[in-house]
Amino acid sequence: MPNWFNRLFAGRSPLPSETKMAGSQTLFTLSHLGDGISAKKGFAALANEGFARNPVVYRCVRMVAEAAARVPLEVRDGAAVLTTHPMLDLLAQPNRRETGAALLEKTYAYLLTAGNAYLDAAMLDGAVKGIYGLRPDRMSVIAGRDGWPVGYAYTAGGKTQKLMLEDGPINRVLHLSLFDPLDDHYGMAPLQVAQASLETHNAATQWNKALLDNAARPSGALVYNAGAGNLTEDQYQRLKTELEDGFSGSINAGRPMVLEGGLDWKAIGLSPSDMDFLNAKNAAAREIALAFGVPPMLLGIPGDNTYANYAEASRALWRQTIIPMVNAVTQSLSQWLSPGFDGAVLLPDFDGIEALAADRKLDWERIDNARFLTDTEKRELLGFGR
Repeated sequence: MPNWFNRLFAGRSPLPSETKMAGSQTLFTLSHLGDGISAKKGFAALANEGFARNPVVYRCVRMVAEAAARVPLEVRDGAAVLTTHPMLDLLAQPNRRETGAALLEKTYAYLLTAGNAYLDAAMLDGAVKGIYGLRPDRMSVIAGRDGWPVGYAYTAGGKTQKLMLEDGPINRVLHLSLFDPLDDHYGMAPLQVAQASLETHNAATQWNKALLDNAARPSGALVYNAGAGNLTEDQYQRLKTELEDGFSGSINAGRPMVLEGGLDWKAIGLSPSDMDFLNAKNAAAREIALAFGVPPMLLGIPGDNTYANYAEASRALWRQTIIPMVNAVTQSLSQWLSPGFDGAVLLPDFDGIEALAADRKLDWERIDNARFLTDTEKRELLGFGR
């Protein structure tokens, strides 16, 4: 991490009024001004900056994807609801390289980070024998004359393979996407929405690290007071080298500096509000969590008192984020696979989710207290006797 002197001098051609400290007293000041507008980044850049380098994004994606992938699935075949079925066997072991839970977790994670997820069906004699997940950044829509997709192009290893949507009971590719009001084919990911907050959070982390690397002190300025004349080029270069080698970095924190005649150190102080990067980081972290639909309390972010306790925040995560996403993905999977399994319908089973136990208890009490219902009707409402 460059120190303050590098940021002051390196990589630029100094102006005459800045590089040589001449006259009575010359003070260096440095401020960086930008337009504050972030360029729209692609999936690879956002994944590297977000999921790979930002702990808030990483935890949000893993928390939602892992919880959604462990929701049990069942099949409704006619009037019967089954927990064993060929469709469930396929989803439990979709291919030789991964389990069904791993494939679903990857699918949910791609939806959160890319806004799109693609599943490729391995077909044999018109039947689905396997399902594979494809990276969304390698997929592109092949649109027909009417604008609707007629296939997808998958590019990997310098080669492009066309996966066409041929006429038949089952399309080879299932494209899952989150809603984007400005795109006909591709979805918008929460990570895209949180880009500005992500950059703010990463910048605050980098600033705090740089501050620690430089002895946790703000940058300052060297004042040259020699009456007249300037530093020679040799003196200037030697001063830079000595400061970088002997006084920068956390290992040199507190080391005294001996200045030669005519040189004086003036610290550039920052106000407490300017130094309050912790609050800025927490605000950015809350906005990231908001984009992913994760209550900040579950991430240990201070300053959020929306929920009375951890259990209530966990229920809100399930009700507002995980359940809607699981229902949407399950319905798409069911519509995709159903023609190949005699019209069987895939359903999620939330009854065994521990975080929703309090909600189930309330349902049981409400139905049990409904005196106008018979025992048979109560059992049907609770999911028994179907």
